[in-house]
Amino acid sequence: MLRMDRQKFCVSLTVKPSRGLIDEKLVVIVQNCPPGFQMTIYAHHKSDDGHSYEAFAHYSASTSGSVNVSEDTSLGGTYSGVHQMGLFWSLRPVPGSKPGLRLRKSNVLTPMEVTISVYAGYQTEGFVDLIPLVSVEVERWYITPGVRRIPVTEDGLTGTLFLPSGPGPFPGVLDLWGGGGKLVEYRAALLASHGFAAIALDYMMPKITMETGKMVGIDYLETAYSFLQKHPQVLSSRIAILGLSFGTSMTLKIAVYSKVLKPRCAVCISGSHVQPVDGSIQEILEYFQQNEHKTRFNEENQVIFRDLLLPIPTDPKLKVDVGQLQIPLLLVVGEDDQNWPAEESAMDMKEMMERAGNSHLLTILSYPNTGHLIEPPYTPHFRSTAFKTAITQQKTFALWGGEMVAHSWAQEDSWRKVLDFLRQNLYVNTASFSNHGNSK
Repeated sequence: MLRMDRQKFCVSLTVKPSRGLIDEKLVVIVQNCPPGFQMTIYAHHKSDDGHSYEAFAHYSASTSGSVNVSEDTSLGGTYSGVHQMGLFWSLRPVPGSKPGLRLRKSNVLTPMEVTISVYAGYQTEGFVDLIPLVSVEVERWYITPGVRRIPVTEDGLTGTLFLPSGPGPFPGVLDLWGGGGKLVEYRAALLASHGFAAIALDYMMPKITMETGKMVGIDYLETAYSFLQKHPQVLSSRIAILGLSFGTSMTLKIAVYSKVLKPRCAVCISGSHVQPVDGSIQEILEYFQQNEHKTRFNEENQVIFRDLLLPIPTDPKLKVDVGQLQIPLLLVVGEDDQNWPAEESAMDMKEMMERAGNSHLLTILSYPNTGHLIEPPYTPHFRSTAFKTAITQQKTFALWGGEMVAHSWAQEDSWRKVLDFLRQNLYVNTASFSNHGNSK
């Protein structure tokens, strides 16, 4: 019967655009099927480190013999319901994979290649042994044509500068990741693709730390900021700092206390203001480690770190005084963050700024059922992965939190609002700063 159907119906698959940015939506349409035809639409990706990921959804063709993933309901698979980008944010390691994997792009100069296929019937496993009715290759890029990637090694730095296409000058962003260390480039590349000169910086385990065995200080971050500021294609007075996780700790410390740096605005994702305010980077991390006894494990032996900083201290020496903040601040919060007490920290910062009279500078984006790893849109959600801190090099399985659909929506919504926030504050004059209000 299937052979007869194949002869009678030449199933077609269209995916548009076939090449685009990672945060760009795709339209997936299957046509020329028998009415009511049951099919599985399948996505497969092999990552830069050689691991395979898959997602799939079950659909039934309309009376006209078609399925539009943007409009039609998935009846089952790795996601259900109407979700235009579900085939991407529900990607998961194929069965039998190494436990604890997390999909991250390490080489931004190559695309994320995804094969979209259509199979007859409702399939759930063994796709490698099945013959698809039709397949299409798509490319998902973090970097647009013309964006320049420039390794940064000046003044002992370990970083990468991404410059948008065109002559500039451009507003700048210092991009700080968290406690896992390493040089993570994909967010900075994507920011450059949206018109910002962005520098991704390794400040946990940079080359100078590997050579000397000593952690860098805040002056290292100031050096990176100054490098960006002095670049001829960067608008020196229009630079933001964006931090995630421990990068939030650094962002807030600089924004409030630095005598050298005067960022135009700051974005903090999934982090906290709790830290010894006079401490170095190493002393801040040691303070966190002193509370290691507060860590918990769930029934799957995944570690929950969020209690390390709870309860939020009342001692002013143990949290950044955001009441002194003089620039717009955007906080992005996952209410199911199991790694950092992001929600409690945001509420405390809000109260501190209200008391100080500068809460007009604060915007909070708070998302229910959203975990710690709030990434660019359509990045697959991983509730738990293997994690190794840059300092102790101790490998654990960290519980990040989040529910897949809600978390994925939060990534899409927050990214759009982060870009809007950066554009508003880096492309306009200082008078507009007072226009920022609170939202939750």
